[in-house]
Amino acid sequence: MKILAIDSSGLVASVAIMQDNVMVAEYTTNFKKTHSQTLLPMLDDIVKMVDLDLKEIDAIAVAAGPGSFTGLRIGSATAKGLGLALKKPIVAIPTVEGLAANLFATDALVCPIMDAKRHQVYTGIFEFVNGELKTVVEQKAVSIDEILEELLTYNRKVIFLGDGVEVNRDTIETKMKDMCLFAPAHLSKQRAGAIASRAAVYLKEGKTQTAMEHVPVYLRLSQAERELAEKNKAKGE
Repeated sequence: MKILAIDSSGLVASVAIMQDNVMVAEYTTNFKKTHSQTLLPMLDDIVKMVDLDLKEIDAIAVAAGPGSFTGLRIGSATAKGLGLALKKPIVAIPTVEGLAANLFATDALVCPIMDAKRHQVYTGIFEFVNGELKTVVEQKAVSIDEILEELLTYNRKVIFLGDGVEVNRDTIETKMKDMCLFAPAHLSKQRAGAIASRAAVYLKEGKTQTAMEHVPVYLRLSQAERELAEKNKAKGE
């Protein structure tokens, strides 16, 4: 089983190839270039590096959201284009779940947080049960204070990761005190390898989409849509 995985849901761009539970290659960058500049060249490089014929892949996995609106559109468009051209299924992995999959078999709760701007984060709560990643609270867009208050009710250590950590670390440490831990740099951001690993689980469970069916998950309106709604509300429409 060969899986091509893509994650461009945040600042990181990442592409990976996994075959039969072996991570054949992974290419990840976190640099000030747009995904429109980096993603396709990265995909081309990694395919050439491992002499992969794209016709040989069995599925295309993609971080399906939430995240950067532009990044999600680029990742989903790339996955859809490949899926249509190659006639391969899409495996849509929730971005927050993909982040949680960077970790493994910890006794602590896992709480990915992505900076959603406007004083909010994209987040969820996960745990490992007998080595398997389980969702405790589905991904959602909430204030950092709201998710921290929710986490405190579990009275368990929590590992935080994601680009929302840098923005909210002081708040997390103040509220969680000695109940918080932070993932190290090599595990703290999106990785296509984690998306591929989750996709292998989804494939066994038959959770796939056609390229035509796939759409990214935004969880909330874009800035342009919010501004239009506010403008219409002000007009009384």
